[in-house]
Amino acid sequence: MPDREPPRTLVIACGALTREVRAVLDQLPGATDSIAVTYLPAQLHNTPDRIPDALAAAAAAHPGAHVVAAYADCGTGGRLDATLATLGATRLPGAHCYEFFAGSERFARLAADEPGTFFLTDFLARHFDALVIAALGIDTHPELRDQYFAHYRRVTLISQTDDPAVVEMGRRAAARLDLEFAHEPVGLEPFAGVLRAAIVS
Repeated sequence: MPDREPPRTLVIACGALTREVRAVLDQLPGATDSIAVTYLPAQLHNTPDRIPDALAAAAAAHPGAHVVAAYADCGTGGRLDATLATLGATRLPGAHCYEFFAGSERFARLAADEPGTFFLTDFLARHFDALVIAALGIDTHPELRDQYFAHYRRVTLISQTDDPAVVEMGRRAAARLDLEFAHEPVGLEPFAGVLRAAIVS
């Protein structure tokens, strides 16, 4: 049997976007045959300086593929863009996932409405205790909560689904931080639009 054709496109995605990337690719005809996906650990966001090298290593496993990074800048301070330029690769627009999930204009309005906002996505709401409370040491040192979040007033869940359980998780996260809670349902389409555009570019 002939060797299977290598994928024409490689999507290298943050593990925090697994559900959303799969949902978008399921809508694209022929995606299974022409697109490969590699997920990098979501925990890399705790050490964003490691994201560019991790992405470059993942790209090296698929030579010749058009690489799409399902990342924003994500705290790399432009280093991710420099790495992508060497690969001839593209990424999603914006500084962080909150922006490409909501769309730049809508996110800017949300941020301006309350500058002291801590944003959540569905993934972050689901894994709040591990990725925020435990990662920041608040579980063992509760007094750190007020130090880390002294300048925040609100938690806003930017939700990609209409799952009421996720909304409740967001509400509990806000209560855990002793902050107001707001819910901004944005759906999947803002993200789907920018990911599809990056894939076909």
